[in-house]
Amino acid sequence: MKSLPIAGLFFFISSVAQAQEEGTSVFNFLGLPSSAHSMALGGTSISMPDDDASLFFHNPALMANVEDNTLNLGFLTYMQGCKMGNASFVKAAGKRGTWAIGTKFLGYGSMAETTVEGISVGQFRALDMLLTGGYTYMLGERWAGGATAEFIYSKYGPYTSIGLAATLGLNYYNQEKDFSFSFVAAHLGGQVKAFGDTHERLPFDFRVGFTKRLAQAPIRFTVTMVDLTRWSSDYFYNPSHNEKFGKILLNHFQVGVDIIPSSYFHISAGFNFRRASEMKAAGSSHAAGLSFGAGLHIKRFRLDLAYAKYHVSTPGFMLNAQVRL
Repeated sequence: MKSLPIAGLFFFISSVAQAQEEGTSVFNFLGLPSSAHSMALGGTSISMPDDDASLFFHNPALMANVEDNTLNLGFLTYMQGCKMGNASFVKAAGKRGTWAIGTKFLGYGSMAETTVEGISVGQFRALDMLLTGGYTYMLGERWAGGATAEFIYSKYGPYTSIGLAATLGLNYYNQEKDFSFSFVAAHLGGQVKAFGDTHERLPFDFRVGFTKRLAQAPIRFTVTMVDLTRWSSDYFYNPSHNEKFGKILLNHFQVGVDIIPSSYFHISAGFNFRRASEMKAAGSSHAAGLSFGAGLHIKRFRLDLAYAKYHVSTPGFMLNAQVRL
Protein backbone atom coordinates (compact mmCIF):
# COMPACT_ATOMS: atom_id res chain seq x y z
CA MET A 1 0.00 0.00 0.00
CA LYS A 2 1.57 3.28 -1.11
CA SER A 3 1.35 6.23 1.26
CA LEU A 4 0.95 8.96 -1.38
CA PRO A 5 -2.46 7.84 -2.76
CA ILE A 6 -3.75 7.32 0.79
CA ALA A 7 -2.64 10.78 1.92
CA GLY A 8 -4.06 12.28 -1.27
CA LEU A 9 -7.43 10.71 -0.56
CA PHE A 10 -7.55 12.28 2.89
CA PHE A 11 -6.60 15.72 1.59
CA PHE A 12 -9.32 15.38 -1.06
CA ILE A 13 -11.86 14.56 1.67
CA SER A 14 -10.73 17.61 3.66
CA SER A 15 -11.11 19.93 0.67
CA VAL A 16 -14.61 18.62 -0.07
CA ALA A 17 -15.62 18.96 3.57
CA GLN A 18 -14.43 22.57 3.67
CA ALA A 19 -17.85 23.52 2.35
CA GLN A 20 -19.22 22.56 5.78
CA GLU A 21 -17.07 25.20 7.45
CA GLU A 22 -19.33 28.17 6.69
CA GLY A 23 -21.40 29.51 9.56
CA THR A 24 -21.73 28.11 13.03
CA SER A 25 -21.63 24.45 14.00
CA VAL A 26 -23.70 22.23 16.24
CA PHE A 27 -22.75 19.24 18.47
CA ASN A 28 -19.51 20.94 19.55
CA PHE A 29 -19.20 18.56 22.52
CA LEU A 30 -17.66 16.14 19.99
CA GLY A 31 -14.45 18.18 20.17
CA LEU A 32 -13.93 17.50 23.88
CA PRO A 33 -11.32 14.82 24.71
CA SER A 34 -12.42 11.28 25.51
CA SER A 35 -8.93 10.12 26.50
CA ALA A 36 -7.17 11.47 29.59
CA HIS A 37 -3.81 10.73 27.98
CA SER A 38 -4.78 12.71 24.88
CA MET A 39 -6.11 15.53 27.08
CA ALA A 40 -2.74 15.69 28.90
CA LEU A 41 -0.94 16.05 25.55
CA GLY A 42 -2.96 19.02 24.33
CA GLY A 43 -6.49 17.72 23.81
CA THR A 44 -7.04 15.88 20.52
CA SER A 45 -3.92 13.77 19.94
CA ILE A 46 -4.48 11.23 17.15
CA SER A 47 -1.17 9.38 16.72
CA MET A 48 -0.27 7.62 19.98
CA PRO A 49 0.25 3.88 19.29
CA ASP A 50 -0.92 2.84 22.76
CA ASP A 51 -3.06 0.08 24.21
CA ASP A 52 -5.74 2.66 25.06
CA ALA A 53 -9.33 1.99 23.93
CA SER A 54 -10.44 5.57 24.65
CA LEU A 55 -8.37 6.74 21.66
CA PHE A 56 -11.10 5.12 19.52
CA PHE A 57 -12.97 8.46 19.70
CA HIS A 58 -9.92 10.42 18.47
CA ASN A 59 -8.73 8.11 15.68
CA PRO A 60 -10.42 4.77 14.89
CA ALA A 61 -7.25 3.50 13.15
CA LEU A 62 -5.47 3.35 16.53
CA MET A 63 -7.66 0.40 17.58
CA ALA A 64 -5.14 -1.82 15.75
CA ASN A 65 -2.87 -1.32 18.81
CA VAL A 66 -5.48 -2.26 21.44
CA GLU A 67 -5.72 -5.72 23.00
CA ASP A 68 -8.73 -7.95 22.41
CA ASN A 69 -11.73 -7.61 24.79
CA THR A 70 -10.69 -4.24 26.23
CA LEU A 71 -13.15 -2.01 28.09
CA ASN A 72 -12.42 1.65 28.87
CA LEU A 73 -14.52 4.05 30.97
CA GLY A 74 -13.90 7.80 31.14
CA PHE A 75 -15.19 10.74 33.19
CA LEU A 76 -14.54 14.47 32.69
CA THR A 77 -15.49 17.44 34.85
CA TYR A 78 -16.12 20.28 32.42
CA MET A 79 -17.69 23.68 33.21
CA GLN A 80 -19.38 24.18 36.57
CA GLY A 81 -22.31 21.80 36.78
CA CYS A 82 -21.33 19.95 33.57
CA LYS A 83 -20.08 16.38 33.53
CA MET A 84 -19.04 14.18 30.62
CA GLY A 85 -18.67 10.41 30.48
CA ASN A 86 -17.64 7.93 27.82
CA ALA A 87 -17.25 4.19 27.37
CA SER A 88 -15.58 2.13 24.65
CA PHE A 89 -15.12 -1.58 24.02
CA VAL A 90 -12.67 -3.14 21.57
CA LYS A 91 -12.90 -6.65 20.11
CA ALA A 92 -10.45 -8.31 17.69
CA ALA A 93 -11.87 -9.69 14.42
CA GLY A 94 -9.40 -12.12 12.87
CA LYS A 95 -5.72 -11.39 12.34
CA ARG A 96 -6.13 -7.97 10.73
CA GLY A 97 -9.45 -6.55 11.89
CA THR A 98 -10.75 -4.89 15.04
CA TRP A 99 -14.28 -3.87 16.00
CA ALA A 100 -15.11 -1.13 18.52
CA ILE A 101 -18.21 0.47 19.96
CA GLY A 102 -18.53 3.53 22.14
CA THR A 103 -20.78 6.11 23.72
CA LYS A 104 -20.17 9.63 24.97
CA PHE A 105 -22.48 12.01 26.80
CA LEU A 106 -22.31 15.51 28.24
CA GLY A 107 -24.84 16.55 30.87
CA TYR A 108 -25.33 20.23 31.67
CA GLY A 109 -27.51 19.75 34.75
CA SER A 110 -30.62 21.79 35.49
CA MET A 111 -31.00 25.35 34.22
CA ALA A 112 -33.58 28.05 34.74
CA GLU A 113 -36.16 28.44 31.98
CA THR A 114 -37.31 32.03 31.43
CA THR A 115 -39.56 33.94 29.09
CA VAL A 116 -38.25 36.66 26.75
CA GLU A 117 -39.14 39.13 29.51
CA GLY A 118 -36.81 37.29 31.93
CA ILE A 119 -39.58 35.74 34.02
CA SER A 120 -38.70 32.32 35.44
CA VAL A 121 -41.14 29.56 34.43
CA GLY A 122 -39.31 26.55 35.83
CA GLN A 123 -36.29 24.36 35.17
CA PHE A 124 -35.07 22.35 32.18
CA ARG A 125 -32.23 19.93 31.53
CA ALA A 126 -29.79 19.71 28.62
CA LEU A 127 -27.91 16.68 27.29
CA ASP A 128 -25.60 15.81 24.38
CA MET A 129 -24.99 12.16 23.45
CA LEU A 130 -22.97 10.17 20.91
CA LEU A 131 -23.37 6.51 19.95
CA THR A 132 -20.68 5.13 17.65
CA GLY A 133 -19.31 1.92 16.22
CA GLY A 134 -16.31 1.33 14.02
CA TYR A 135 -13.95 -1.06 12.31
CA THR A 136 -10.17 -0.99 11.89
CA TYR A 137 -8.19 -3.03 9.38
CA MET A 138 -4.45 -3.55 8.95
CA LEU A 139 -3.79 -2.40 5.38
CA GLY A 140 -0.18 -3.54 5.51
CA GLU A 141 2.60 -4.26 7.96
CA ARG A 142 2.64 -0.65 9.19
CA TRP A 143 -0.55 0.94 7.86
CA ALA A 144 -3.96 0.73 9.56
CA GLY A 145 -7.21 2.34 8.45
CA GLY A 146 -10.38 2.79 10.46
CA ALA A 147 -13.86 4.26 10.16
CA THR A 148 -16.74 4.91 12.53
CA ALA A 149 -20.45 5.57 12.07
CA GLU A 150 -21.87 8.14 14.52
CA PHE A 151 -25.37 8.82 15.81
CA ILE A 152 -25.50 12.19 17.58
CA TYR A 153 -28.38 13.40 19.75
CA SER A 154 -28.93 16.64 21.66
CA LYS A 155 -31.87 17.64 23.85
CA TYR A 156 -32.15 21.12 25.35
CA GLY A 157 -35.45 21.32 27.18
CA PRO A 158 -38.22 20.84 24.58
CA TYR A 159 -35.81 21.12 21.63
CA THR A 160 -34.01 18.14 20.10
CA SER A 161 -31.56 17.60 17.27
CA ILE A 162 -30.18 14.47 15.58
CA GLY A 163 -27.08 14.11 13.43
CA LEU A 164 -25.45 11.32 11.44
CA ALA A 165 -21.72 11.34 10.71
CA ALA A 166 -18.61 9.29 10.01
CA THR A 167 -15.00 9.63 11.12
CA LEU A 168 -12.14 8.26 9.01
CA GLY A 169 -8.68 7.56 10.39
CA LEU A 170 -5.36 6.40 8.99
CA ASN A 171 -2.23 5.49 10.97
CA TYR A 172 1.33 4.59 10.00
CA TYR A 173 3.35 2.98 12.80
CA ASN A 174 7.01 1.94 12.56
CA GLN A 175 7.62 0.01 15.75
CA GLU A 176 11.39 -0.32 15.17
CA LYS A 177 11.82 3.47 15.01
CA ASP A 178 8.98 4.09 17.49
CA PHE A 179 7.37 6.56 15.08
CA SER A 180 3.65 6.98 14.43
CA PHE A 181 1.91 9.29 11.94
CA SER A 182 -1.86 9.80 11.48
CA PHE A 183 -4.55 11.53 9.44
CA VAL A 184 -8.12 11.96 10.69
CA ALA A 185 -11.21 13.37 8.98
CA ALA A 186 -13.58 13.74 11.93
CA HIS A 187 -17.39 14.09 11.89
CA LEU A 188 -18.24 14.10 8.19
CA GLY A 189 -22.02 14.35 8.05
CA GLY A 190 -24.96 16.56 8.88
CA GLN A 191 -28.13 17.15 10.85
CA VAL A 192 -31.12 15.02 9.96
CA LYS A 193 -33.25 16.86 12.55
CA ALA A 194 -32.50 20.47 13.45
CA PHE A 195 -33.42 22.35 16.62
CA GLY A 196 -35.55 24.67 14.52
CA ASP A 197 -36.03 25.49 10.86
CA THR A 198 -32.35 25.99 10.06
CA HIS A 199 -29.91 23.10 9.72
CA GLU A 200 -26.40 23.76 11.05
CA ARG A 201 -23.15 22.14 10.03
CA LEU A 202 -21.33 19.54 12.11
CA PRO A 203 -17.93 20.42 13.64
CA PHE A 204 -15.87 18.72 10.90
CA ASP A 205 -12.15 18.70 11.68
CA PHE A 206 -9.26 17.49 9.54
CA ARG A 207 -6.24 16.64 11.71
CA VAL A 208 -2.67 15.48 11.15
CA GLY A 209 -0.32 14.33 13.89
CA PHE A 210 2.80 12.36 14.73
CA THR A 211 4.36 10.73 17.78
CA LYS A 212 8.10 9.99 18.09
CA ARG A 213 10.07 8.46 20.93
CA LEU A 214 13.74 9.36 21.33
CA ALA A 215 16.08 6.46 20.75
CA GLN A 216 18.37 7.08 23.73
CA ALA A 217 15.97 8.60 26.26
CA PRO A 218 12.60 7.70 27.87
CA ILE A 219 10.94 10.71 26.21
CA ARG A 220 8.23 10.74 23.54
CA PHE A 221 6.94 13.81 21.67
CA THR A 222 3.48 14.23 20.15
CA VAL A 223 2.50 17.02 17.75
CA THR A 224 -1.04 17.46 16.41
CA MET A 225 -2.36 19.96 13.86
CA VAL A 226 -6.12 20.63 13.93
CA ASP A 227 -8.72 22.66 11.98
CA LEU A 228 -6.76 22.27 8.76
CA THR A 229 -9.76 23.21 6.59
CA ARG A 230 -10.23 26.59 8.26
CA TRP A 231 -7.29 28.58 6.88
CA SER A 232 -9.62 31.09 5.17
CA SER A 233 -11.76 31.66 8.27
CA ASP A 234 -11.56 35.14 9.75
CA TYR A 235 -10.88 33.56 13.14
CA PHE A 236 -7.60 32.16 11.86
CA TYR A 237 -6.56 34.23 8.88
CA ASN A 238 -7.48 37.61 7.46
CA PRO A 239 -5.43 38.70 4.41
CA SER A 240 -5.47 42.29 5.66
CA HIS A 241 -3.61 41.23 8.85
CA ASN A 242 -0.61 39.33 7.44
CA GLU A 243 1.54 40.37 10.39
CA LYS A 244 -0.48 38.02 12.58
CA PHE A 245 0.07 34.96 10.41
CA GLY A 246 2.72 33.45 12.73
CA LYS A 247 0.33 33.50 15.68
CA ILE A 248 -2.53 32.26 13.50
CA LEU A 249 -0.41 29.32 12.35
CA LEU A 250 0.44 28.36 15.94
CA ASN A 251 -3.28 28.25 16.78
CA HIS A 252 -3.47 25.05 14.72
CA PHE A 253 -0.89 23.26 16.90
CA GLN A 254 -1.05 21.09 20.01
CA VAL A 255 2.24 19.78 21.40
CA GLY A 256 2.91 17.28 24.15
CA VAL A 257 5.62 15.21 25.78
CA ASP A 258 5.57 11.90 27.66
CA ILE A 259 8.27 10.91 30.14
CA ILE A 260 8.24 7.10 30.31
CA PRO A 261 10.63 5.85 33.03
CA SER A 262 9.20 2.31 32.72
CA SER A 263 6.62 0.36 30.73
CA TYR A 264 4.27 0.66 33.71
CA PHE A 265 4.17 4.43 34.19
CA HIS A 266 4.25 7.73 32.30
CA ILE A 267 4.02 11.45 33.08
CA SER A 268 2.64 13.83 30.43
CA ALA A 269 2.46 17.54 29.72
CA GLY A 270 1.05 19.48 26.80
CA PHE A 271 0.23 22.89 25.39
CA ASN A 272 -2.73 23.87 23.20
CA PHE A 273 -1.98 27.16 21.41
CA ARG A 274 -5.55 27.85 20.34
CA ARG A 275 -6.99 27.24 23.81
CA ALA A 276 -4.33 29.50 25.31
CA SER A 277 -5.30 32.28 22.90
CA GLU A 278 -9.03 31.86 23.60
CA MET A 279 -8.57 31.74 27.38
CA LYS A 280 -6.43 34.87 27.38
CA ALA A 281 -9.00 36.66 25.22
CA ALA A 282 -11.62 35.70 27.82
CA GLY A 283 -9.53 37.26 30.58
CA SER A 284 -7.92 34.13 32.04
CA SER A 285 -4.15 33.71 31.63
CA HIS A 286 -3.47 31.35 34.55
CA ALA A 287 -2.42 27.95 33.12
CA ALA A 288 -4.03 28.90 29.79
CA GLY A 289 -3.33 26.18 27.24
CA LEU A 290 -1.37 23.98 29.64
CA SER A 291 -2.30 20.39 30.45
CA PHE A 292 -0.79 17.67 32.63
CA GLY A 293 -1.37 14.01 33.28
CA ALA A 294 -0.04 10.63 34.33
CA GLY A 295 -0.78 7.00 33.60
CA LEU A 296 -0.31 3.62 35.26
CA HIS A 297 -0.46 0.33 33.32
CA ILE A 298 -0.20 -2.99 35.18
CA LYS A 299 -0.95 -6.22 33.31
CA ARG A 300 -4.64 -6.10 32.33
CA PHE A 301 -5.33 -2.72 33.95
CA ARG A 302 -4.68 0.87 32.92
CA LEU A 303 -5.44 4.15 34.73
CA ASP A 304 -4.97 7.66 33.27
CA LEU A 305 -5.48 11.07 34.90
CA ALA A 306 -5.32 14.53 33.31
CA TYR A 307 -5.77 18.21 34.11
CA ALA A 308 -6.52 21.06 31.71
CA LYS A 309 -8.48 24.30 31.78
CA TYR A 310 -11.28 24.54 29.20
CA HIS A 311 -13.32 27.32 30.78
CA VAL A 312 -12.57 30.42 32.84
CA SER A 313 -14.91 29.27 35.61
CA THR A 314 -13.22 26.02 36.63
CA PRO A 315 -10.43 23.59 35.68
CA GLY A 316 -11.20 20.26 34.08
CA PHE A 317 -10.11 16.87 35.39
CA MET A 318 -10.37 13.58 33.51
CA LEU A 319 -10.07 9.96 34.58
CA ASN A 320 -9.94 6.86 32.37
CA ALA A 321 -9.99 3.32 33.77
CA GLN A 322 -9.34 0.37 31.45
CA VAL A 323 -9.44 -3.38 31.89
CA ARG A 324 -8.82 -6.31 29.52
CA LEU A 325 -11.65 -8.76 30.15
